[in-house]
Amino acid sequence: MSTTPLNDLFRYPIVQAPMAGGASCPELVGAVCAAGGLGFLAAGYKTAGSLYQEVKQARRLTGRPFGVNVFMPQDGPTADPAAVEVYRHQLAGESGWYETPLGETDEGRDDGYESKLAILLEDPVPVVSFTFGCPRPETLAAFARAGTFTIVTVTSAEEARTAEAAGAGALCVQGVEAGGHQGSYRDDPAEEQPGTGLLTLLTQVRETTALPLIAAGGIMRGAQIAAVLAAGAAAAQLGTAFLGCPESGAHPLHKRALTDPLFHRTALTRAFSGRPARGLVNRFMREHGPYAPAAYPELHHLTAPLRKAAATAGDAQGMALWAGQGHRLARELPAGELVALLAAELDIARTGLDLRNAS
Repeated sequence: MSTTPLNDLFRYPIVQAPMAGGASCPELVGAVCAAGGLGFLAAGYKTAGSLYQEVKQARRLTGRPFGVNVFMPQDGPTADPAAVEVYRHQLAGESGWYETPLGETDEGRDDGYESKLAILLEDPVPVVSFTFGCPRPETLAAFARAGTFTIVTVTSAEEARTAEAAGAGALCVQGVEAGGHQGSYRDDPAEEQPGTGLLTLLTQVRETTALPLIAAGGIMRGAQIAAVLAAGAAAAQLGTAFLGCPESGAHPLHKRALTDPLFHRTALTRAFSGRPARGLVNRFMREHGPYAPAAYPELHHLTAPLRKAAATAGDAQGMALWAGQGHRLARELPAGELVALLAAELDIARTGLDLRNAS
């Protein structure tokens, strides 16, 4: 385990979630870190070369600790080619509507994992986190020797035990309220569960391990941060709250959709990527979600041109609008101002709690 305490990585217990797809850009990371939070780059869907360049840019923007999130290779059941082909035929109408061909599904399942690890070990960053699984103990030990603090995302007490045994420095406990992909280790539809709410899951994991915990899932206000800290977390991770910041690399349509009355709820869907992910319910999700097979990252590659074409056409109904359940509480503030406001709200909530306890 790294000797760097988690609390030394930030001034405030506020972590900006790694959001793959461009939202977690170096500008957002730099602004969050400068304000006293812990910012994260997202290595998912990037080449090793692109990751290298983003790390260099983040270092130019901040001298504070920041992190990089890495997707674990998919080692669960392989996708059924016949089911993927059926879904390809179902999307033919979308391909015609957006006048773009569907993507290829044979681009591999490891996302350049080993190359990204090599870059992060050769020129270490302060923090590396992992999603969709737990690295081998020797991988976590190598990062510890390099002075990198490691965090593993978990969605159950069982996953928490696995990550602790492997040598993780901390756990990111992801409740079902979280936007974007669910970070579970396996994606087996035969064993699919609806997911556990954050406070319940946090309690289950807290009673399983003594590792530091970072709570993630639907957190949008300082009072909610106070609640998860009281439940045993060392920090809170927020993604949707930072999605609408001007420094975020999210598409403007995505940012506006967070508070648009047209998109009034979220749901978990496989429609865009083949893996359960929470997003704003739109036309694409309604029409295709019920028929999407468990096929990640095959469906991610298949739908990528459609999503890009929809964004270019200004059609939010065809985009993957990832968002947590608290999306309607999003505030259009610069990232630094948002961190300061969350910290102030946290102080107020903590003071109120102390006063109630004193009485």
